[in-house]
Amino acid sequence: MPFKILWAPWRLTYVTTASQQKGCIFCEKPKEQSDRENLIVARFEKCFVILNAFPYNNGHLMVVPYRHVPSLLDLADEELAELIKVTQVAEGVLRKVLNPQGFNIGMNLGRCAGAGIEDHIHIHIVPRWNGDTNFMPVIGETKVLPELLLQTYDKLKPLFDEVVGKTS
Repeated sequence: MPFKILWAPWRLTYVTTASQQKGCIFCEKPKEQSDRENLIVARFEKCFVILNAFPYNNGHLMVVPYRHVPSLLDLADEELAELIKVTQVAEGVLRKVLNPQGFNIGMNLGRCAGAGIEDHIHIHIVPRWNGDTNFMPVIGETKVLPELLLQTYDKLKPLFDEVVGKTS
């Protein structure tokens, strides 16, 4: 039986650069002040919100403390409180802008738990829609994303700016 080929060229960047990454992207990107290029949609006092560059679904966000720590146990109470509050804010923004019917929200602590960046904790917020799981991930091991990352960024950024302005 001949193999069927399903092209996913956007994954090549992740496959070829993930192991070459020097330093921590969650420490480096906020220092650069290039928020759109780095997909940072919101900055708060102790954490920031960034679009996942290799998302599971459109709108896949991560809430990240600025401080480089590997565990919730290492966060100060104020950092932990803001991390959860900003996760709540991000859920609200995604609900308003993308109208998902559900979410996967969680953390992967440690390499064996699936953490791609294991030394800097972050919370994943993945919007879900009825029917978004189809044959592609099951058969083709490929996820079809109907929108470019920067298009999603441009939709989310104004509402995050509005929310951040209210909390400042």
